[in-house]
Order: sequence, then C-alpha cells, then structure tokens
Amino acid sequence: MAARPVGFGGAAHRGAAAAAWRLQAPQVDVVTLGTAPLVRTLQFSARVATTSRVSVGATLTGRVADVAVREGDAVRQGDVLLRLETDEAQAALAQAQANAQQAQARLAGLRGAGRTQAQAQLAQADATLRAAARELARTQQLVASGFISEARLDDARRAVAVARAQRDGAGAQAQAVGERGAELAQAEAQLQQARAAVQAAQARLAQTVVHAPTDGRVLLRKVEPGQIVQPGSALLSLALAGPTELVAQVDERFLDQLQPGQAASVVADAFPAQPFAAQLRSLAPAVDAQRGSVEVKLAPRQAPPDFLREDMTLSVEVRTGERPAALALPLTALRSPAPGAAPGAPDSVWVLGDGRVQARPVRLGLRTLEAAEVLDGLAEGTAVIVGSAPAPGQRARPRAIDWHPGTAHDFGTRSDAGATLTNAKGR
Repeated sequence: MAARPVGFGGAAHRGAAAAAWRLQAPQVDVVTLGTAPLVRTLQFSARVATTSRVSVGATLTGRVADVAVREGDAVRQGDVLLRLETDEAQAALAQAQANAQQAQARLAGLRGAGRTQAQAQLAQADATLRAAARELARTQQLVASGFISEARLDDARRAVAVARAQRDGAGAQAQAVGERGAELAQAEAQLQQARAAVQAAQARLAQTVVHAPTDGRVLLRKVEPGQIVQPGSALLSLALAGPTELVAQVDERFLDQLQPGQAASVVADAFPAQPFAAQLRSLAPAVDAQRGSVEVKLAPRQAPPDFLREDMTLSVEVRTGERPAALALPLTALRSPAPGAAPGAPDSVWVLGDGRVQARPVRLGLRTLEAAEVLDGLAEGTAVIVGSAPAPGQRARPRAIDWHPGTAHDFGTRSDAGATLTNAKGR
C-alpha cells in the first residue's frame, strides 16, 4: 500500500476545524452602509390666529334694542353691530336744542331791541341831566338876586345829582349791550355753551349705534336684545381682517432645528385630505419659562383655505434638515460610551472585520428619528452591527438586514414623541 502524504491530511483537518469553529460563532444582524436621501422633519400642533383681535362694546349705559350680527358674520368697516334704545338720548338732544334756541334769541334781542332801548334810555337820561343843570343855574341866579330862598337851591342840586346818577346807569346799560359789552359777551358765551351741549347730545345719540371699527369677522357675541349694558363691557369680539397666522408652542429642546423661512406642510384635523403649504415666519425672542417652549409663527404660502377658522387646531410638519445623498447609519447601530469614558466622547458603532467585532468611533451630522448622517469614521459598504452582539474582539457571523432610511418624523427621540405633541398643543 502506498503511503498517504502526511501534510494533506493535517491541512484538511485544520480547515474543517476552523469551519466548525466559525459555525459555532454567534450570528449578529448587520446592515451595509450606503448613500441615500436623508430628511429630518419636526411635527407639532398649531392653532389658527389672525394678527389682531378687538373687543367691541358700548360707550353708554343703556338697553340693547337690536343686535345686527351673529357669530361668524363677516363685517365691513362702518357696518352696524348693535343699537341701544334712543328715547333718553333723543329727549336730551331736544332739550339741548331748545336751550340753544333760547340763548340765540336772547343774544339777538340784546343786539337788536335791547340795544335800541338802552340807547333811548341813555338819550333820555342825558336830556334830563341837562334840564336839571339848567334849572340849577337859574335857581342860583334867583337866589343871588334874592328872589327865592336858599332852600330852593338845595332842591335843584339834588335834582342834578339824581339826573346824573340816572344818566350814568343808562350809559352803563348801553355799554353792556354794545359790541364789547359784558352783557352781550355773557349772552354769546351762553349761546356757545348751549351749542356745545347740542353737540354733546348728538354725540351721545350717535353712540347708541355701535359700528364695526374695521373689516373683520365676528368671533364672539355676548349680548342680546333687552340686555342692560355699561361702558367697558366687551359685547362682541372681532378678528380684524389681515394675514392669517399659525401659532404654535414648540419644546425649547428643538429650537436649534428651527429658523425662519423653512417650508412646512399643514393639515387641519377636521380636513385631513386638504393639506396646504406654509412657511415658518418668526420665532419668539424669549422662551416661556413655565411651559419650557418657544412660540413659533407660520404663514400660509398662498391664500389660506376657506375652511380655516379662528383657533382651529392644525398639525404642522416643518422640514428642518435635508441631505440629497448622505451616508446613512441606523440609530439602532449607535453604542453607548464605554464605562469610564470621558465626557463628550464621540459616538461609536460596532462593525465586523475579519470575522471579529470591532468598535469604531464615528462623527455624525444630520439626525432623524431613525437614521444619522455619517461624516467621518465609516465608509460606504461597511457592515455595521445593529442590535445585540458579542463584545469587541469576539468572533461573530453576519446576518444581513435589508434597511433603507425613510423620512422620519423627528421628535428628538422615540420616547419623547408623545410628550412633545402634548407640549406643542398647549396654549
């Protein structure tokens, strides 16, 4: 019998032993890295709001006679919203007009017959004074000639004094009713006061009708006919015509993902089949300390849909990051830092190399809910382990998993999604 080569049998035995050893190594799930589009979005709830609202009420105390609008009505500037009863206001206006007419008549009398009468009285008093003066002069001559006694002279002097006093009074009266006289000035002032009272009464009568201050829509009606209203009470609430805004409260943890100009898709909960496009317009400069949120405002890109209503709840999805071709890594492949690792240690993954588990540090970029962009540390085609696996240095066998990144709704982490929606819906 021919001798069998010793080397051949030993090599075959060793190869069989190695194959058996490899079959005994545990299997691990791996994905092969490749490039793919990567999109990150942020979802939250918002509400519809106009740029401004106004509360409308009466400026008088009165009873409501009629309410001309209902909730939801569109109004134009100057449209009648409600009317108050006008009986008292009309009576006050009539009284003020009568007082004005009386003041006008008095002033006209002073300027007409009153002035003529005063001038006539002054002329009469002048004539009486001149007659008394002549009588006094004649009496003095007679007394000097001895024809009459001194007693007659005293009577003549008293008559002159009385005539002079009457003349002064008539002069004062004539001056009072003159163009610059005090009585005429007082009458003119009374007429102006009466006319002002008429204007005030007319204004109060006009205030019994409440008009729309500008174009808008009635949001709330809190008044009915027969109700007694007072100044300062809000009877109607109007949303003034203007750009429609979408207002939301977003958790401050995601503030770094948001910036003005980002595109958004909006869906009303009541009309899920009619989404519309919007754009992030502004971020509040301050964070709400109690909610831990920041106010975000968006505006529709085109005319807002007709079904939108004030305070309607909407679901908003903002596109916060996009890579048309990124080396995508599933987040389930990321490994926690090793015990005792320094703070801020880089992310790491486990890969298979030469049949053994190896740890690789990686630098990541854009993250979504399920994937992350690999910037450094891995190459396309690398088999990355996902799920449980032996420790680095141990042998393992790959089991390929078909994985492709999709568009994730990124709330930060899966465990935070519900909390974020709840926070975003808060008002």
